Amino acid sequence: MRHLPKIIRSLALVPILLACAPGQAPAAAAPSQDILRLFEYDAGAPLDVKVDSTEKKEGLTIQNLTYASPKGGRVPATLIVPDGAGPFAGILLMHGAPGSREVTLPEAMTLAKRGAVTLSINAPFARGERLGNQREMIHFDERDRDDQVQLAVDWRRGVDLLLARKDVDPKRLAYVGRSFGGAQGGLLAGVEKRIKAYALVVGDGGLVAHFTGAEDPPRLGGQVPEETWKRWLALMEPVEPINFVGRAAPAHLLFQNGRTDEAVSAASGRAYQEAGSEPKTILWYDAGHGLNEQAVKDRHEWLAKEIGLTR
Repeated sequence: MRHLPKIIRSLALVPILLACAPGQAPAAAAPSQDILRLFEYDAGAPLDVKVDSTEKKEGLTIQNLTYASPKGGRVPATLIVPDGAGPFAGILLMHGAPGSREVTLPEAMTLAKRGAVTLSINAPFARGERLGNQREMIHFDERDRDDQVQLAVDWRRGVDLLLARKDVDPKRLAYVGRSFGGAQGGLLAGVEKRIKAYALVVGDGGLVAHFTGAEDPPRLGGQVPEETWKRWLALMEPVEPINFVGRAAPAHLLFQNGRTDEAVSAASGRAYQEAGSEPKTILWYDAGHGLNEQAVKDRHEWLAKEIGLTR
């Protein structure tokens, strides 16, 4: 995600002051009960699924749909279902930033062919009028916290959507997130206990960690007013994913990072990995932010072992 500061600089936005030495990653702090309650929702409310299109392709049924968000509005999603009766595994896939669910679909199709019903959604910053608008990604105010909470709750509703299907095995659910999705998956792992395995790919500890690494200038080079920055930190630090990933157990975690990642530093990657609960698998690659084919192979074999995909 290290490309995000470039986007923010171009928008003349501003950073924050951490209560730690420059370049030092803040220690993970367990979320309070008040913070955990932010991610609660009415599981009995109707999903209100509306299918926009259906396509048959290569032994798969691909549906573009929306469902109701407990935090308001609708969640754009793509559901891919293998031919057959199942029961299938269920996998949630999350894109990076900027981006949308479209970038997850090639991997989603591959996993569907290996016996999983997959669900990819758009983050709140990639919905409606905000889709593709870099200015709408980060505001450095309470909207950023609201977006982060909404994304986790929308994924919890995504789990509800998968489990409402008779062809999905409730004991074989997984999450795959890259970059921004890799970070936000750590938050989800701390509040959603129905998912057995989380693959967190080239993620770091969250937006605060992302903008306050050793290589980042203080307050993004002074582009954000100090009071704005301090207030944003106070809002975001309690919902920082690095504070939640230690609550993932008994779910299994997979961390994949690149030694030459230009977007997530090795130090940020290690801090995130160390915060994760056991059991966890940590894999490093001689690669950049996009990793490589070996990383994809390793991830899919790990998923095959964890949730019973075909090899």
